[in-house]
Amino acid sequence: MTSNRLTEKSDVYSFGVVLLEIITSQPAIIKSPDKTHISHWVRSMLYKGDIKNIVDSRLQQNFDTNSAWKAVEIGMACVSLNSSDRPNMSEVVNELKECLAAESARKRAGRRKTKKDGSIELVPLNLAIELGPIAR
Repeated sequence: MTSNRLTEKSDVYSFGVVLLEIITSQPAIIKSPDKTHISHWVRSMLYKGDIKNIVDSRLQQNFDTNSAWKAVEIGMACVSLNSSDRPNMSEVVNELKECLAAESARKRAGRRKTKKDGSIELVPLNLAIELGPIAR
């Protein structure tokens, strides 16, 4: 049901569109003869099952595949047609934190392989976020 009112769930939808734009490097409305919405394009690519064709090609497949799948799934959950099926923003943030942690671990593991002295570089990761409304 569409109420044409702005709600937390409509904000989640908008965030999902932006998240998909970032992941894919595609605009919200993909320039094609039928002007496809990004969520429809991603959904059609998901059916093919190849995350590498969804994620921005400029990354040259240099990403954690599981994190990419999870990020795309989060974006798609956010743009669910039924607003009651959309996650709340705290769930989205928690899921994205997991994606970031997995990607950071992958990069640290890659660095460990290249270090000759066997030392491990610790990288600070600040995942603190304020989830309350901001006064204007």
